[in-house]
Amino acid sequence: MTIGLAALLIGGAGGFIIGNSGGDSDEKASANAAGGGVKIRRDGRTSMDEAAPRRDRAGSLQDAMREPGQGARIQALMDLYAGMSAAELEEEASKLDALPMGDRILASMLLFSRWGEIDPIGALEHTKTMGMGGMFAKPTVLRSWASVDPVNAAKYFTDNPSEFSMMGRGRGPGGTGGAEVIAREWAKLDPNAALEWANGLDGRDKSSALVSVVSEMSLSDPEGAAALAAGFGDEDQGRAYREIAEQWARQDFSAAEAWISTLSGDAKQGALGSAIEVLASDDPQRAAAMLTDMETGRSRDRAVEDVASAWAAQDPAQAAAWLVSQETGEMEDAMRRVMMNWVGQDSASALSFVESQPAGEARDSAASTYLWMNRDADPQQSLALAETISDDGDRNRAIGMTARRWMEEDEAGATAYIQNSTVLSDEVKERILSDDGGGRGGRGGPGGGRGGR
Repeated sequence: MTIGLAALLIGGAGGFIIGNSGGDSDEKASANAAGGGVKIRRDGRTSMDEAAPRRDRAGSLQDAMREPGQGARIQALMDLYAGMSAAELEEEASKLDALPMGDRILASMLLFSRWGEIDPIGALEHTKTMGMGGMFAKPTVLRSWASVDPVNAAKYFTDNPSEFSMMGRGRGPGGTGGAEVIAREWAKLDPNAALEWANGLDGRDKSSALVSVVSEMSLSDPEGAAALAAGFGDEDQGRAYREIAEQWARQDFSAAEAWISTLSGDAKQGALGSAIEVLASDDPQRAAAMLTDMETGRSRDRAVEDVASAWAAQDPAQAAAWLVSQETGEMEDAMRRVMMNWVGQDSASALSFVESQPAGEARDSAASTYLWMNRDADPQQSLALAETISDDGDRNRAIGMTARRWMEEDEAGATAYIQNSTVLSDEVKERILSDDGGGRGGRGGPGGGRGGR
C-alpha cells in the first residue's frame, strides 16, 4: 500500500511528462480540452530532450528497463508507450506484474498516464481487473484524462460516482479526491470553466473542487484567487486561504504578509501558518520569530513543527533548543522530525541532547527517534537509553526493536537480557521473543506524525 501511494503521488507528474511526448492523438485530445481556444503544446519533446542526445526507441519493456541510468529508463519508457495504440498499451499492462516492484511502479505510472490520454475509458476498465493495484492506477488515469480533456473526464466522473468512491468522497489512495483532481487540471486550461463546474457539484466534492481551482489560480494570480475565496463558506475559505498564502509567499512574501494582515480569526491563523512554513525553508529563525504573532491552537502547533523541521536541516542543535522552549501540542512529532535530521548529521551530539533533557514527552520522542535512527549504536547502551523512556508503550517498542537488532549479532546475549529484564512485563517479553510485534513502530517510531493538512 505504501509503495502504491508513492507511485500515485508522482502520477500527476507522469501525466504531464507523458502528455508532452504524444503524437496525433494528443492533438485531438488537446482540441477537446481547449474548448474556448486554450492550446496545449504537443511537439513531442520534453525537458530531457535538451539535456542529452535522443536514443533510438526501445523495442520492448525489457529493453527500456536495461537502459543505464534512471532518467534514461524513464525517457525510454515514455518513448516506448508514446508510440503505442490503446490495444498495445493494454497488452503491455498485462506484463507489469512480471516486473520487480520498483520497475513495476515506474512503468505502471508512465503507462497509465499515457493510456489515460488516448483511451481513458479503456484504461479505467482495465483497472477493474487489477485488484488492489487498480486502486492506484485509477487516479493516474483520471488525472491524465483531465489534463487533456477535462470536459469529458468531468462528465464521466459525474455519471459514474461509484467507480470513484475510493477517491471522490473523502480521501482515496494518495489523499486526493476525483473532483479535486479534475478541477485542478481543468483550472490549468480554463479556470472559469473549472469554477463553473465546481460550483455545480455537491458536498465534499464541491468543496474540494473549489479549493483546487483557487489553489491553481493562486500560482499566477494570488490576489484574484484571494478575492474569489472571500466568497466561500468558512471551512472552504480557510482551506483556500491556506493554499493561497503558501503560493503567494513563495512568489512575494511581503505581499502575502500584507494580505494576511487584513484577515481575522481562524482564517488568518491558518494563512499565517502556511506563509511561515514557506519562510522557514529559507530563514527558520525569522519564521520562528513570526510565531509570536500566532494564537495558541492547531495552526500554531503545525507551524512550530514546520519551523523546527526546516531549522533542523540547517542546525539541529539550535532547532532542538528552540523547540523545547515552545508550548505546542505537536511536541512529539516536531521533536521526531528534528532528531531524524540530527542523528543523520551527528549522532553523538544528538545523544548528548537526549541525555540532557528532563523526563517528559520531548525526551521520550527524542530518545525513541534516536534509537530508531541510529542502527550502529552499541545495543547494550541503546537498551539502557530505551529503559529511561517514561511512556510505557514507547519504552516497550524501543526495547523490542533494539533487542531484535542485538539478536542479529548475539542472539544468546539479547535473549538473556530480555528474560532477565525487570522493566518488561512477561507479556511483552513473550511478544519480543516470539517476534510478534514487540518492536513495531507505533508512536515511538519515526514514521508517525500528523496527517494531511
